[in-house]
Amino acid sequence: MKIVCVGRNYAKHINELNNKKPGEPVLFIKPDTAVLPYRNPLVLPDFAKDFHYEVELVVKINKLGKHIEPKFAQRYYDEIGLGLDITARDLQTRLKADGLPWEKAKAFDNSAVVSREFLPKTGFNNLQNIRFSLQKNGVTVQQGHTADMLWHIDELISYISRFFTLKKGDLIFTGTPAGVGKIQINDIFTGYIENLEMFRVKIK
Repeated sequence: MKIVCVGRNYAKHINELNNKKPGEPVLFIKPDTAVLPYRNPLVLPDFAKDFHYEVELVVKINKLGKHIEPKFAQRYYDEIGLGLDITARDLQTRLKADGLPWEKAKAFDNSAVVSREFLPKTGFNNLQNIRFSLQKNGVTVQQGHTADMLWHIDELISYISRFFTLKKGDLIFTGTPAGVGKIQINDIFTGYIENLEMFRVKIK
C-alpha cells in the first residue's frame, strides 16, 4: 500500500504559503510506514522543530488501475475517509531552498493520520459538495469544501494513474484547504467529514 498525496489543490492554501499556483497537480508519495497506527498518539520526531497539520479528504482505491480515463475513475473507489498530513515545515523549507526532494519532511514514520473508518461514496449526494474540518483542542482551525478543489477526485485519479499504477488499498490524500498551522505537544486534533468525527489524535 502506498499513499499518493496531492499538494496545492486549494487556492487559499497556496496563497497562505506564498506558493505558485501549479499548472498540473503536485504529487508526492508516503510509504505505508507513514501511517500512524490506530489509537496511537503522534510522537513528534527530533529531526525538526516546526511541525504543521494539514487535514485532507482521503480516497481508498478498490482495484488495480493504470492510465484511467476521468470518465471511468469513479469505478476505482467506493469509499472516502479523512487524513492528517503531518509536515516538518522547517525541514521542508530548507529542502525546497536547496532544490531537494521533500520526502524527509513529508514521508517520515507516522506522518499520516488516517481515519479507521471510511464512508461509502454512495452516502454523498454530490462528491463535489462535501465539507470537512479539523479541530485543534476543540477549536476549528481548518474547514474544507470539495467544490474548492482545483482538481476534483476523478481528475486526480486519472492524472495520478498516468505515472503510478494504482493498486487496491492505495490511498490518495486529495489536498488541504487553508488554515494549516503549528503542532504543539499535548495538542488534540479531531477531524470531521460533515458532522461525523473521523479521527482523534493526541500529540506527544
